[in-house]
Amino acid sequence: QVQLVESGGGLVQPGGSLRLSCAASGSIFSINAMGWYRQAPGKQRELVAVIPNGGSANYLDSVKGRFTGSRDNAKNTYLQMNSLEPEDTAVYYCYANIRTGVLRPSADYWGQGTQVTVSS
Repeated sequence: QVQLVESGGGLVQPGGSLRLSCAASGSIFSINAMGWYRQAPGKQRELVAVIPNGGSANYLDSVKGRFTGSRDNAKNTYLQMNSLEPEDTAVYYCYANIRTGVLRPSADYWGQGTQVTVSS
């Protein structure tokens, strides 16, 4: 069983910053990619930042230059969000593509989501 637990959401004024964190735990053999998606009310879930193994992060065009996704070697991923705009308001989900055994195919896993609200 795999768990992704997020933290760090909240209410922030336009132009402010927030940092999201996510920790993966459980039966993890390897992690191929980790990152973040978001879903605003009435909209589809969209990729915000995903970091593959040994590669550079892929970003949603509207967050390039403002958001920075990162990973460490301890099964954690982070999203530093600067210059936040009201349009960034959404539930942010931690994402990971994980193999739980050497002979098992990889699968996508999701956190429970954390609310980010940008408003004055």
